[in-house]
Amino acid sequence: MIHPLSDVQSKNIGENTNIWQYCVVLKNAKIGSNCNINFNVFIENDVKIGNNVTIKSGVQIWDGIYIEDDVFVGPNVTFTNDFMPRSKHYKEPIKTTLQKGASIGANSTIVCGVKIGKYAMVGAGSVVTKNIGEQELWYGNPAKFHGYVCKCGQKCDESLVCKECAKK
Repeated sequence: MIHPLSDVQSKNIGENTNIWQYCVVLKNAKIGSNCNINFNVFIENDVKIGNNVTIKSGVQIWDGIYIEDDVFVGPNVTFTNDFMPRSKHYKEPIKTTLQKGASIGANSTIVCGVKIGKYAMVGAGSVVTKNIGEQELWYGNPAKFHGYVCKCGQKCDESLVCKECAKK
């Protein structure tokens, strides 16, 4: 479903993906199947979004941002793609990757050039300036490591066992 109040120029959109009102998707963007792109989202050309991705309202996804399958991007998350931007001085965008299953909390800022690992979790309002490893929990400004999370999303205890699903 593509809402009639959106401007979707791309033909590279998978089945069962919903794009809500006031979204703009440029022509070379690639969006997988079963995604939910909430209202007021902008997606630039050199963007790849996997399957089963949720992008909440107020997010702009610039050239060079790659989002793998099963990722959650909370409302008003901010991405950058240039360390030293200047008006009318265009450079090759610096790549940023969100790996499978990662979750980014509301109002976080993701500085360009980082990789956020599989099933990692970034707390709301964080400023991410470094790579985040697989299943790591980071939050704060600047974001810092605060433990590990299970693939189900719960924080693991000191022995790295999830209290919710009992997986290690």
